[in-house]
Amino acid sequence: MATPSLPTHASAHGTPPAEAPTPSTLLPVLALIAITAVWGSSFVIIHGLVERIPPIDFLGVRFAIAGALIGIIRWRALRQVPRFVWSRAIILGMIFALAQYAQTVGLAHTNASIAGFITGMYVVLTPVVLLVAFRVRVPAITWLAIAVATLGMAVLKLDAWSAGFGEAITLLAALLYAIHIVLLGQWSTPSNQVELTTIQMMTLGVVFFIGALPGGIVMPEGALEWSQMVYMALVAGLLALAVQTWAQSRISAAKTAIILTGEPVFAAVFAVLFGGELLTGRMVGGGLLIVGAMLATELYPLLRPRPLPAQPTPQLVDIS
Repeated sequence: MATPSLPTHASAHGTPPAEAPTPSTLLPVLALIAITAVWGSSFVIIHGLVERIPPIDFLGVRFAIAGALIGIIRWRALRQVPRFVWSRAIILGMIFALAQYAQTVGLAHTNASIAGFITGMYVVLTPVVLLVAFRVRVPAITWLAIAVATLGMAVLKLDAWSAGFGEAITLLAALLYAIHIVLLGQWSTPSNQVELTTIQMMTLGVVFFIGALPGGIVMPEGALEWSQMVYMALVAGLLALAVQTWAQSRISAAKTAIILTGEPVFAAVFAVLFGGELLTGRMVGGGLLIVGAMLATELYPLLRPRPLPAQPTPQLVDIS
């Protein structure tokens, strides 16, 4: 596994230097950017679906489809998975499920722009969790990128501010997302990434489907709603989680959090292209700040002067 600018597995104390991107780290970065685009596209779709389908029913059907499909495909291999991988994947799935539910509850009690900004605070909380839980220190350039990305999210999404139950539960969701990113970075390896994805998705399917059962489940209607639900389940759900798990076995959790801040940028792009929203200066300014933060983490190691290798000390030869 290539060594990223921040150790993926917390074994180092002190601040690691940022390293230049290599082909082995560039591909996971591009993959994460691709799934942020997929998640960004999902905002327009979700907005349309939850106008008729209650959010908990939407989550139940979405993750039940994804969990059932991957479970059927991988059921033979799952019998060989070590118990510790099962337990870690179930923990990750439960944390992600709680984060999704907390975010949904928060959206019902606060302004959407505020909820979006607070949820994005996982980019700040991720290195804090790394430091507190695993004593992994974050390079200064990463903290700078985090600050710029947070400012970009504020410009892009924040219209007003208030403090109450909705904001508190949304902040809890952001913390849970940060914990999920950190633990996924600690536990995901090239050898177990498929199993982690499979069991996480099955856990999400079971949790949300059971949660949607009381009162009955409102199902999608018509070809359009079903196609949108399948896209959310298989592309924005199963495939996206698989890509994130694969990528985080190769790059750091802090860098992952910065890259994922591109989600609201893509959400704004798709909202303008397909959702009928108007392009504003705030969208452009906030988007540029977030993209700049992502580029800073990748380009800084290339621009930073590297120390010259130590020259061997000449040895005097006695010819007498």
